[in-house]
Amino acid sequence: MTTARHLRVSDAERQVAAQRIGAAWAEGRLDDAEYDRRLAQAFAAVTYGDLDELFTDLPGPRPVQPPPQYGPPSVTYRPMPGVPAAVRNWCQVGGVGQVRTTGLQMLLFVVTFGIWGYVYFFQTHDEIKRHTGDGIGGVLALLLAILFWMASPFLLSHEVGRLYERRGQRKPVSALTGLWFFPGIFLLVGPVIWFVLTNRALNAHWRSLGAR
Repeated sequence: MTTARHLRVSDAERQVAAQRIGAAWAEGRLDDAEYDRRLAQAFAAVTYGDLDELFTDLPGPRPVQPPPQYGPPSVTYRPMPGVPAAVRNWCQVGGVGQVRTTGLQMLLFVVTFGIWGYVYFFQTHDEIKRHTGDGIGGVLALLLAILFWMASPFLLSHEVGRLYERRGQRKPVSALTGLWFFPGIFLLVGPVIWFVLTNRALNAHWRSLGAR
């Protein structure tokens, strides 16, 4: 007889598990390598048992509970105790943004002699605006990048940090991260460090909501 742990999970339940893994990473419970490993396993999970194994060493209730009997499973998101109530409705906000490979984006910056930067700022700010209903949006971000380029790194890092702040999580980046861009530009590698930190934090946020 098939037990509850051996029942197959749905895509929606895999996404709920991915959200909980992202929350554990943002809380500092998982490092980057462990986050990537568990996220891949969550999306590859077939049964409730596969998902359950990802949370045996994490506190709080399991994000996905197997149903006691055959029938439609519950996919209600259950945040950890103490997390603000706003987190419960987070995944019901606007659309999820795109995961952009850091190395590929840096290559595009180089081959376009920096022009891709304008596209990047437009796309990321536009996605954040549509996702949260807040922020400056893509058009204003593009105008700001054209007229006052140096402010753009500070602003993007600030808005990425606010994505985590709204969920009651530790901010991996903030406006201060922009200091890597300027005056960090005089260290030559400063802008690269800024971009890696900011883009990685943004990707992690989108992945925690199910983006791939």
